[in-house]
Amino acid sequence: MLTQPPLKVLIVDDEPLARLRLRGLVEANDEPRAEVAAEAASGEQALNWLKDHACDLILLDVQMPGLDGLGLAQAMLGRPLAPAIVFVTAHAQHALQAFELEALDYLTKPVRRERLQASLVRVAQRLVERAAAKSRGPQEAPPADDGPVINITERGRLLRVPLAEVLYFKAELKYLTLRTATHSHVMDGSLTDLEQRLGDRFLRVHRNALVAKAAVRELERHVPTVGEGDGEPGGELGWAVRVAHVNEWLAVSRRQVAAVREALAGQR
Repeated sequence: MLTQPPLKVLIVDDEPLARLRLRGLVEANDEPRAEVAAEAASGEQALNWLKDHACDLILLDVQMPGLDGLGLAQAMLGRPLAPAIVFVTAHAQHALQAFELEALDYLTKPVRRERLQASLVRVAQRLVERAAAKSRGPQEAPPADDGPVINITERGRLLRVPLAEVLYFKAELKYLTLRTATHSHVMDGSLTDLEQRLGDRFLRVHRNALVAKAAVRELERHVPTVGEGDGEPGGELGWAVRVAHVNEWLAVSRRQVAAVREALAGQR
């Protein structure tokens, strides 16, 4: 059985101690194996290194002097066989923009070993899929990678819904509803598990709803309607968010109002 070579990792962070900690985490990882090919203290240094070298993964800080992490990720868009990008930052508010730049993952400092390992596994899987597609040739190549997906078994079919298309997840009795701009899908699972898996890209607005931050359009006092929350239709005013593309309103619990306002402010 052939052993996959270690993942080659470029660490880009302006803080030497942060680079040192990441190096230790990368090199301590057993499966998949990974090694630090180089370090850079800025986006400019990273671009210069990438002119003459290749790597499988860039562990990338966001806020750096000069060319920051988002700028470097933008510069990598469209490059053939571009390395995967995983942002590693103390600032969770940049997650939406990071995924728009096709980041594979978004880790917040201090990085836990298990979270980094999960990212490395995804990078290794992507390399295997890329190699398999190349060996099949262009006629048999699978569709372009849509990024992270949610797998759903529906009416005997396995559906892959790109995470970027998901507007919200809502708990409905013993199942979940996954809503996109064009379809509603029924799936098993729990909102708590999804919230832990999806990280900062989604926001828990109520005990029964998890909404994509990018889909939050407005927050206002709203008379509950059937299915929006605990109140009776026409009852006491509560908070609700309007979801993009479908213009549906979802109830917001009082404790989550501040988080929703923060998400809206981050879109400006």
